[in-house]
Amino acid sequence: MDDAATLMRDVFGFDGFRPGQGEIVEAVAAGQNVLAIMPTGGGKSLCFQLPALLRPGVTVVISPLIALMRDQVRGLREAGVAAGALTSGNTPEETEAVWQALEAGTLKLLYLAPERLAAGGTMQMLRRIGVGLIAVDEAHCVSQWGHDFRPDYLRIGELRRALDVPLAAFTATADRETQDEIVTRLFDGEEPARFLRGFDRPNIHLAFQPKDSPRRQILDFAAARRGQSGIVYCGTRAKTEGLARALSVDGHTACFYHGGMEAEDRRIVESRFAREDGLIVVATVAFGMGVDKPDIRWVAHADLPKSIEAYYQEIGRAGRDGGPAETLTLFGPDDIRLRRTQIDEGLAPPERRAADHGRLNALLGLAEALECRRKTLLGYFGEDAETCGHCDLCQTPVETFDATEAVRKALSAALRTGEWFGAGHLIDIVMGNETDKVRQKGHEQLPTFGVGREFDKRGWQAVFRQMMGHDLMRPDPERHGALRMTEAARPILRGEAAITLRRDTIARAQAKRRPAVKAMVSEEDAPLLSALKAKRRALAEAASVPAYIIFNDRTLIEMAETKPSNLDQMARISGVGAKKLDSYGADFLAVITGAAEEMHPTRRKLAGRDAGAVYDRLMQVQADLARGACGTEKPLSCSASLLAKVAERRPSLPEELERLLGERRSERFGAAFLDVLREAS
Repeated sequence: MDDAATLMRDVFGFDGFRPGQGEIVEAVAAGQNVLAIMPTGGGKSLCFQLPALLRPGVTVVISPLIALMRDQVRGLREAGVAAGALTSGNTPEETEAVWQALEAGTLKLLYLAPERLAAGGTMQMLRRIGVGLIAVDEAHCVSQWGHDFRPDYLRIGELRRALDVPLAAFTATADRETQDEIVTRLFDGEEPARFLRGFDRPNIHLAFQPKDSPRRQILDFAAARRGQSGIVYCGTRAKTEGLARALSVDGHTACFYHGGMEAEDRRIVESRFAREDGLIVVATVAFGMGVDKPDIRWVAHADLPKSIEAYYQEIGRAGRDGGPAETLTLFGPDDIRLRRTQIDEGLAPPERRAADHGRLNALLGLAEALECRRKTLLGYFGEDAETCGHCDLCQTPVETFDATEAVRKALSAALRTGEWFGAGHLIDIVMGNETDKVRQKGHEQLPTFGVGREFDKRGWQAVFRQMMGHDLMRPDPERHGALRMTEAARPILRGEAAITLRRDTIARAQAKRRPAVKAMVSEEDAPLLSALKAKRRALAEAASVPAYIIFNDRTLIEMAETKPSNLDQMARISGVGAKKLDSYGADFLAVITGAAEEMHPTRRKLAGRDAGAVYDRLMQVQADLARGACGTEKPLSCSASLLAKVAERRPSLPEELERLLGERRSERFGAAFLDVLREAS
């Protein structure tokens, strides 16, 4: 793994692996078939990009979206890696350049969309170019059980058999059913090396709120994060447009995105989001897979997602650079009713509908959790976790109460009315409200009429919402959404089980003050971070690439906080590899120090490495001996590249050094150079 660590430092600018990455890289580089389930933002791409540099031949990467492929190719090229993509979005010049690189044998990674595998000449081309590894991104797309099924992914198994090379499949969301289908479809049922890496994303703050003036809740959340890139997910197309307008009126740069837009309009939004700092996209789930911007600082859900897997995938688009990120999910009884109805009215077979209800139940359990959300979320994915101390429930513990009697009253009201009514009417019954509808139905005569005066309407709404969240009651689509009791509620109704609920702590969003903006760095470092971002934006615009391709937010934050004073220190910043240091190091250093550092290109390649300091000392010794020890001899020197070789190879014997320097130079500098090398050992 020494070679892998060196490449990771020199090419990608990272000093160490994230948890779980090292084992996967080792297995893929060794030529094993691999299935890796890793959290969104957990560094999946590096797990096939790094082995591609370690293995012979071309690594073919099957990826689902053109935008995602183009971004990864751009990022690799900026890091000095020969990568290309063959997509329908290529210009003729781009396609020709990729073909030339393939013919010359210089390309290390070739990105293809799965649809390309259906083309007649693709298989022949792949056989000819010497493929050494197949990597499959978003591998859950192979599963008809999963939420992003792509029929062309089914061809990948055939490709692996035809080329007879190892295959590494990666996904962030794969329950057991999906995992098993991936193994069947891609590996012909032969068990690959399976890696299930923790789903915990400790940099993401989790928070849920019951809906109470939801537009205002979203506007307040965005206001506290002004200037930061974010995504707001909505349940309908119309809501995306309305909320985007409201955010714009509130002073944010915002746009909307949904499946009803023209393809070109969607591409414009995707391009803007990739390139602009601080843009908010208000979107349906159509803005999903392939969103790979590393510095999204927050994700909000204006409506409840459809499942816990969808929730995890969507919040996982925040904080992919490892920096702090925040989430907010709003939910209410209408959300629950809608999601239940969607499942019940879908065309899926009964067992699938039952599984979908189970996934929704898990999400509702997370929404109505009484203790640490992170612990609850990870528990769903089969992980034991300690209380995180960081989510909204850990920071502000909820007040709970024994709701057994209240729930029994609600259930009784539903049963005594034949389970033909929704929450509003049932609340009127238990509160003793003689509405026209109550009198018309004669429900003021029921034994349950007026038995629940201990709560006001808001309190009972919270009880019914939580009962639906705990799957004690479900809306029945055949009865126009009327609430029906589930089997899970019977033990409570019979007095055989108790239940604890949260007290309704909704407070109207009537605060006089707007929330303060949450800063990414200290007040002292904020001006420098802004200047670094401005430089990044200018360089990105000049190169026509997204800003994060230059450096991501986390790297700029580290620059602002550590304030490197030379290129050696700059090279130690996470995310600054050799190629990026060479391309941009001096520009960003000038922003920090106020002046550009002049450094010989050969020396710049050694920046941040031990060899750099050795090179400087050798250069100093050479200057002292340029005219010999007496100062009167004919001038003599070594080239920069020759000094770099000495610094990197560090010969320890005079004859070894002479082979590098030659007799004349060795005679003049040899003894002094060996002293420097011994001191550095």
